[in-house]
Amino acid sequence: MARRGFGDLSRYDESDVRIRPGKGSRPRSKDRPSHDDAKHGMVVTKDRGRWGVMLDDDTLVTCMRARELKRLSIEVGDRVGVVGDTSGEKDTLARIVKREDRTSVLRRTADDTDPYERIIVANAELLLIVVAAADPPPRTGFVERALVAAFDGGVTPIVCMTKSDIADPSEFQREIEDLDVDVYEVGIEEPIDALVARITGHVSALIGHSGVGKSTLVNRIVPEADRETGEVSGVGKGRHTSTQSVALPLDGGGWVIDTPGIRSFGLAHISPETIIDVFPELAVATEQCSRGCNHLGPPADPECAWDEFDLDSPIGRRVAAVRRLLEALHSNNEWELKQLDEER
Repeated sequence: MARRGFGDLSRYDESDVRIRPGKGSRPRSKDRPSHDDAKHGMVVTKDRGRWGVMLDDDTLVTCMRARELKRLSIEVGDRVGVVGDTSGEKDTLARIVKREDRTSVLRRTADDTDPYERIIVANAELLLIVVAAADPPPRTGFVERALVAAFDGGVTPIVCMTKSDIADPSEFQREIEDLDVDVYEVGIEEPIDALVARITGHVSALIGHSGVGKSTLVNRIVPEADRETGEVSGVGKGRHTSTQSVALPLDGGGWVIDTPGIRSFGLAHISPETIIDVFPELAVATEQCSRGCNHLGPPADPECAWDEFDLDSPIGRRVAAVRRLLEALHSNNEWELKQLDEER
């Protein structure tokens, strides 16, 4: 006898029965939306889980990172796609849903034994290494390590000498120029028109020790930036006035990224071959070196092919400069790095 209300049940089979899954067993699709309607822009600030993104239509929006990107690092300089409320009005929040491929990455480690890399800035074209001619005195070890990181990251390094009105930086400049690196004197009394013309239209990042005058230089390049500046202590150390990276637009196009002062610059992630490959004429000469040669010269490497170059020639001076970079790479702790600075 058929049940009331269902008619003849013999006409039904299992395909006619729909079982609703429980709340805990609902299948979840792995297909994520493509977000083709996302607006694109550049990350200009990063602070405790919130990113400031300047969209291509010049709208500044505050964003959070989408859940599916939680393991993807997003740094100042990254190009990203944003969805949600992109009006830029107060108390609105958009979502970063994609990150474009990076053209360059500037990395460092806390020290030479730290396996974890820290990204300083992404997609920079120029790296402005800010060094004071005095107060505090120039630290060649830090500059050499910053040059190594720039060569490894595909970024063009430029050295900016501040406080050149206090001390003569000519000897330090000669050592850097042997590496085909541009050096600009940007003391407080000196014009910076040449430097501004060089960085206009590019994305540039500034790095340097605390107290060397990074924020002062940024305020001269971008007067409306109004970055906080500070005094150098009596022991020759500056205090941190820039506490987070921020990208500032240039009047003629391009960006300048001010970064916090760096106290250590580890190079655990870089191999000597990376540095040598930057200089083709030296890379070719290494083919004549014996196996296991570190190219540091005698007494460590008495049969290095680089020793055949005339020390007074341009390439000979470059050999000496590159060997200083390799020494910085082989110095395994900060104490050795300070000793190298004192010896020079």
